[in-house]
Amino acid sequence: MTVLIISSTEDPASTNIKNNLLEQTTWEEQGVFYNAPVFRHHSMKNLVLITIPDKKIRHENIDIEVQEQLQIDPKLAIFLSRHRSKMEEPTLTVHPIGNYGEAEFGGQPKTLVPAAPRTMTYLLRLMKKNLNKTNLEYQVCYEVTHHGPFLKVPTLFIEVGSTEVQWQKKEPAAIIASSLLELFTQYHYEEQHPTDIPVLIGIGGGHYAPRFTDVAFQKNVAFGHMIPSYHIDSGGIDWTLIEKAIQATPNMTGVYIHKKALKKSQVTSFKQVLLDHHIPIVSSQELPLLV
Repeated sequence: MTVLIISSTEDPASTNIKNNLLEQTTWEEQGVFYNAPVFRHHSMKNLVLITIPDKKIRHENIDIEVQEQLQIDPKLAIFLSRHRSKMEEPTLTVHPIGNYGEAEFGGQPKTLVPAAPRTMTYLLRLMKKNLNKTNLEYQVCYEVTHHGPFLKVPTLFIEVGSTEVQWQKKEPAAIIASSLLELFTQYHYEEQHPTDIPVLIGIGGGHYAPRFTDVAFQKNVAFGHMIPSYHIDSGGIDWTLIEKAIQATPNMTGVYIHKKALKKSQVTSFKQVLLDHHIPIVSSQELPLLV
């Protein structure tokens, strides 16, 4: 089993993070993929770093591709990526992938890729911790589930945003690289994390999941797939998609509803459908403090 780390030459932030990973620790070249070296970590042999020449969000089924071409069996996929935003705010983000609607940006319509909630949340906290050691002013947050590509293994994106200026800087890329390496010194796969961490689906709120991010920094909890208000307001979220989010969030124990970000009628509707399907609704007061 392998942790597959994917970089893209099309993406300057992705390349920057990859270069920092290669600088911060020892990797060995082991084969070629798309005419680029494949790197395997010197001591953590199950960490493999590959590079693709095209857009990550449209490179479908890369888990199958590396199985066939490199005889690698990925158990977790991590895409190194830029983040683009009209707000142009410096950010460090993590998020699960998939589509609640049409597949405008890769992946498959109304299809969610398995998440890695405990891994993703641990990385979120590590990035915040490592950022606090610097003088950089960046927002550290989740993003809600969005875009492709399609894979069958647990997957997350880890990103530097939000403009070319941040993508080219070494410091934010170095924070992501060091956070990844710190993660791997303790955990490689989702099931290696402590099993007493509640895993939740998030419903409601904006693209940067402010409430779920705040809760994850304060409470011993991990979020998997997150459904933003803009998909709810468009009428695109029904039980079928909620069920897909649950199925694609390993070890899900309940749902957190960001009530203040939703209309009362929406909250009532979600509560009823979750009750009908015997899905626990969890409030922040019920969650243990993060130690």
